[in-house]
Amino acid sequence: MITLLYPYRNREIQRIQRSMDSLAQQKVHNFNVVFIDYGSEDGIAAEAKALVEKYDFASYVYLYAKNQPWNKCKALNYAIKKLEEGYCFVADVDMIFHPEFTSVLEQCSDKASATYFQVGFLSESETKKNVAFESYQVNFKTNEEATGMTLFPVSCLKKINGFDEFFHFWGAEDTDVHNRLKNAGCKVNYYDKKLLMLHQWHPNYRQREAKTLNKELQLSGIVEINQQHLFHNQKENIVQVNTKDWGHIMDKAEWEELQAFPVTLLSNEKQRIDYFLYQQLPNSMNRILAVEIKENPVQNNFKYRLKKKMGKKVPQFYSLKEINDQILLHIVSFYHTKPYIYQVKEDLKTIIFKIKT
Repeated sequence: MITLLYPYRNREIQRIQRSMDSLAQQKVHNFNVVFIDYGSEDGIAAEAKALVEKYDFASYVYLYAKNQPWNKCKALNYAIKKLEEGYCFVADVDMIFHPEFTSVLEQCSDKASATYFQVGFLSESETKKNVAFESYQVNFKTNEEATGMTLFPVSCLKKINGFDEFFHFWGAEDTDVHNRLKNAGCKVNYYDKKLLMLHQWHPNYRQREAKTLNKELQLSGIVEINQQHLFHNQKENIVQVNTKDWGHIMDKAEWEELQAFPVTLLSNEKQRIDYFLYQQLPNSMNRILAVEIKENPVQNNFKYRLKKKMGKKVPQFYSLKEINDQILLHIVSFYHTKPYIYQVKEDLKTIIFKIKT
């Protein structure tokens, strides 16, 4: 049996349906689907669950990561760690599969090698069509450099502790897992004999990255940081990553405990934020730290601005965007294995951060 893993958060329901319908039309039903919802908003999660459970080959699981940055690796590892021996394919809700796709997966199954597949990209207008697989007009095809969409022997993934959970947001995790599999003695093959999957169009995620604070969690420069981590693992010939608790996700009880815990007000004054990040946070043990960060109104009054203009000593302040990037970078680097929630409020004037140390 081959398990298809779908990591997911807050994507359009129609996109899921097109992908699932293509699996329902497979000539060989030698697979099951585990659909891993990494913390979608409640309404979207309910719709996704209702849709996925209509397919007898699919199961839906919700992970309490709603108030955390996107982490495809953690979503996948949660499912991988629970799999028995066999094979898993890392899918994507953007994919529409050829009716012979799972037949080829079976042919490519090998305990000593992983296989990744060429993908055809559709245009925006082509994506909206409802036609047979062969009738789509492909905009362009990927080459060997695109390392997603991979069939893995489960035993090989477990040998290297799964995907590297350092990688948050976007970028590099697929290439990294291929590199570490090779370091572990597992071959990685590329399949392009026949086009077996099509990618539904969507806007480029990088284009959504804002230079100002955004309710959608974003961290400036994270793609470049992920690339540096990829290069480090490659240079050092790293095989195993993560801690022994890889694949662990905060459960509902922990999430509810954090949600209910009261916050302490913390201003955006530079020395207060620095003290929190470099003293309070790293030295906190066996407790919950919970802060609500807001701008100190004094920085906007006339007297403060006049003193600052005259060169007099006045308190220094971070912008909320600067604080956002600092906290998220600390989380990614040091605290992502802890139960935590992080939110930017709708009005973009408040940051909530709670962590169980």
